Amino acid sequence: MEEGAAPPRRSQTQIAFVYVLRCGDDSLYCGWTNDLDRRLDAHRTGRASRYTRSRLPVQLAWSRQMRSRSEAMREEARIKRLSRADKLHLVSQAG
Repeated sequence: MEEGAAPPRRSQTQIAFVYVLRCGDDSLYCGWTNDLDRRLDAHRTGRASRYTRSRLPVQLAWSRQMRSRSEAMREEARIKRLSRADKLHLVSQAG
């Protein structure tokens, strides 16, 4: 890269994941990431979010690979609007 040149832009079509965690208090947490393993490690060590940090331990209950960051963000928003019963149904379909 040339000095003073702008850093390369990340592709909008980069693969992303949307995921649901089951927390130690049996609550569910939904998020998205470009690197699922790294993000899960951050959650498990209390470095990812205040919500999960106070509800350790966490385990991955469900995840889905998406075609892009924007698709993952839309799916995360959709899941967050679901009722707990609907989220539990989604998680139960992971097999």
